[in-house]
Amino acid sequence: MSTKTKIKIEDDSELRAEIDRLYEITEQVELAKWSIKCAKHILPLSKVENIDMSDIESGIGVNEFWQVGKASVNQVRKAGFKIHAVARNCKTEIGKNAIRTVGQAVGVGHMKEHAMVCSDYAIKTVQLAFPMDKEKITEERQWQLKALENIKAST
Repeated sequence: MSTKTKIKIEDDSELRAEIDRLYEITEQVELAKWSIKCAKHILPLSKVENIDMSDIESGIGVNEFWQVGKASVNQVRKAGFKIHAVARNCKTEIGKNAIRTVGQAVGVGHMKEHAMVCSDYAIKTVQLAFPMDKEKITEERQWQLKALENIKAST
């Protein structure tokens, strides 16, 4: 069953559907690895904000510890909430969405469903950073698909 987009985005629906099909057969830890890669890939677009990155870096670390059984789901949830608080304080929509991408990525340790939401927030961030450039959206979806395929191939 395919996932529904929870946020309004311009998208390459064929590539999203391809990612979604692969997502459906991917384990939660693999999705966490992929989501963190997606978030790190988008995070440079948050440079439009002058923010303290410590909660973001800490949250990524908590998720990475969770991936190897060294952090609890509760710790992941708390880390994600801190990141979303950082996003709420951003001044620009690009910054908010880039940081929300990270918050969703960290949240995959809580629920695997956060992986596709992370992916969509990355697209929203690209859309805001490069308005009217559908090619950038397609490039990001292609990058996401390749990253997920690489993670699947390495397990």
